[in-house]
Amino acid sequence: MMYQEPARWSYTFQTYSFMSRLKVQLEPFPEKLLHSKGAVQVFERSVYSDRYIFAKNLFENGSLSDMEWHIYQDWHSFLLQEFANRVQLHGLIYLQASPQVCLKRLHQRAREEERGVELAYLEQLHGQHEAWLVHKTTKLHFEALLDMPVLVLDVNDDFSEDITRQEELMKKVNTFIKIL
Repeated sequence: MMYQEPARWSYTFQTYSFMSRLKVQLEPFPEKLLHSKGAVQVFERSVYSDRYIFAKNLFENGSLSDMEWHIYQDWHSFLLQEFANRVQLHGLIYLQASPQVCLKRLHQRAREEERGVELAYLEQLHGQHEAWLVHKTTKLHFEALLDMPVLVLDVNDDFSEDITRQEELMKKVNTFIKIL
C-alpha cells in the first residue's frame, strides 16, 4: 500500500516497520548462543537504518509530512534512549550494490509486495546508504553511532553460485566481527 499511495501510508508503514525491528532486537539472545564464546547477532536492518535510511528518505521525497517526520523522530529517539543498552550495535555491514543491480534482484525475487518499487526509489535509498555509511554526511542523533565501525562489501556481482566469492566475503565478515 505504501508503494501505491506513499503520502497516505508512509507514516503507518514506517511505524510498523520500526516497531517490528525493535521487537526483534529486544528479543532475548538465544540460550545456546548466549553461553558460547564469540556469539553475535546479525540483523538484516537495524532500528537505526529504519530512521536514517527509510524514514529519512520518505520525508525528503515528500511522502512523510513535516509533522509526521517530527513525531516519528521524537518517539524513535525516546524508545531508543529507553532501550539503549538492549539495542546497542557494535558494527554495521553494508552490502553495497548499485540501484540497477538491486532492481534486477528485486524482479528475480518477484515478491508481490515489491511490485511497485521503482528504480528512482532504489536510487534514493542508495544515496541514503552512501551518505550515512560511506561518506558519513548524515546527521546522527545517537552518540554510539558516530564512530561505529562499518564494513562495506561490494556485492554487485552475483555470488549465489560462486563458492570462492562466498568464502571471500565470509572471511571479510569474520575478520570484521573479530575486531568488534
